[in-house]
Amino acid sequence: MSDSLKTSAWRDEYPFASNFLELEPKIRMHYVDEGPKVEPKSTILCVHGNPTWSFYYRSIVSAFRDEHRVVAVDHIGCGLSDKPQEYGYTLAQHTANLVRLIDVLDLKDVALVVHDWGGAIGLGAAVERANRFKSVMVLNTAAFPPPYIPRRIAACRIPVLGSWALRYANAFAKAAIFMAIDRLPKLSDRARDGLLAPYDSYRNRVAIDGFVRDIPMSPKHATWEVLVQLEKNLPKLKELPIEFVWGMRDWCFRPECMERMNLAWPNATRRELADVGHYVMEEASAEVLEELRKLVDGNVGR
Repeated sequence: MSDSLKTSAWRDEYPFASNFLELEPKIRMHYVDEGPKVEPKSTILCVHGNPTWSFYYRSIVSAFRDEHRVVAVDHIGCGLSDKPQEYGYTLAQHTANLVRLIDVLDLKDVALVVHDWGGAIGLGAAVERANRFKSVMVLNTAAFPPPYIPRRIAACRIPVLGSWALRYANAFAKAAIFMAIDRLPKLSDRARDGLLAPYDSYRNRVAIDGFVRDIPMSPKHATWEVLVQLEKNLPKLKELPIEFVWGMRDWCFRPECMERMNLAWPNATRRELADVGHYVMEEASAEVLEELRKLVDGNVGR
C-alpha cells in the first residue's frame, strides 16, 4: 500500500474498516460494510464510477451506519481493491463482480445508490437480482449506449497518447477534481487528496484507463450490446421507488441522460440541482442525504 493511502489526513473522513472478497486467486475486491448486519433498518449499496472509489460515498456511510447496513464497493482496479495489470476491465466483468458480492453478502431489501459508471454496473446487477432490491437512487449516470461522446472524453481515447495521459500524467483523475464541480470553487484538500490517493502511480491507474477504453464509440464495441440489453431491462425495476438526484451543470452526463432513463421509469421522482456538476456527492451531499433518507424510509416524493 502506498504512503498516500496509509498516512494522509483524508483518512479522518474515511475511518471505515476494510473488507475484501476474493474473486479470483490474488484478485481481491475491497468494500466497506458498516452498520448492523442482523435486521438493519435497511441495506444501502453504493456503487461508484470513474475515477472515484468508495471514498466518494463517505458521507452516506457516516450518516446511515448507526441504523442501516451500508456497503460501498471498490471496483477491481479502483480504490483499495487489487489492481491487476492484465484483467478484463469491462462493464460485463464489473457487473459480474458486483453480483457476486451481493450474493456472497446475501444483501436483501437493498436501496441502491449509483453514479457515473456505477450506474450501468449497479443497475446491471439490479436487473439480474431484482428480488434483492427495494429502491434506487440515481446520481448523474447513464444506462444505455452513449448518444454522444464529450470532446474531453474522446480526447482520452486517442491511441497511445490518451493512455499515456491517463496513466503517466494522471490527467483524467486530476482534471476531474476541477472539471466535475460547479457549485464549489474548489474541493477541500481532504476531499481532493482522498479522491486521488489510490491513483498515485502508473500501475494504480490501470482501471481509470480501462473504464475510458470501455466506453463504446460504435456498435462494434462489445460493451455497446451490453448497454443495449441493459436499457431494455430497465423496466424490470419500474415498480420500485426510484429517484433521480441530478447535477444539472454536468457536461458529461447531461440532463438528457436522466430524461432517457425516465422513459423506462415513468413513476420516478427527481430533485434537480441547478448549480451542481458531476461530483454530486462532493457538492451536494446534504441534498443527497436528505433525499436518501426519504427513500429508505418510504417517503420519497413527499
